Amino acid sequence: MAKKRFIHHPIDYHEAMERLEQLGQQREPRQENLYPYPITERCSAVLGVSPMSDCIKKREQILIRLYSYYQLGMTPQRFYQKWDLTQEDIALICSCSAHTVNGWFNTSRRCNPPTAIHLQPLAIMDFLLEDFETIPKELFDRLCLKEERM
Repeated sequence: MAKKRFIHHPIDYHEAMERLEQLGQQREPRQENLYPYPITERCSAVLGVSPMSDCIKKREQILIRLYSYYQLGMTPQRFYQKWDLTQEDIALICSCSAHTVNGWFNTSRRCNPPTAIHLQPLAIMDFLLEDFETIPKELFDRLCLKEERM
C-alpha cells in the first residue's frame, strides 16, 4: 500500500510573521550569534532536552513553509526594460548561456521559457541594484560572497 503524501497548504504571510515574532520573544538570543539556533544544532538541543527545542522547531517549520510558497521572480523582459542591460549580462546573472537568453527574447522561434531557476536570480539582482545603499553589509555579504558556509 502506497504511503499517503502529506501536502502542506499555503501559509498566510502576516499570520506567519506574527507567530515568528511570538516565538522570537519566547527565547533568549545567544550573545555570539543573535540569529536563532540553526537547524543543525537541534539534535544536540533535543538530546540535552533544551527547553527551547520545541520553539525552534516551530520557528523553522514556519520559515520553511513561508519560503517554499514564496514566488520570487522577475521576467527577463521586465528586467531588461528596467535596467537596460545586455542579454549577456542577463545570462551571467541567470548562470546560463547567452544563446538561452537570446531564445527568451526571440519570438519567431519556439524556445523553452525561463524557469524559476532563472527568474529568482533576476529578482534578487533587481533588489540589489535598486536597494544596494540600504542593504546592511552583513546581508549583502551573505548574498554575494562566494565562501563556504559549512
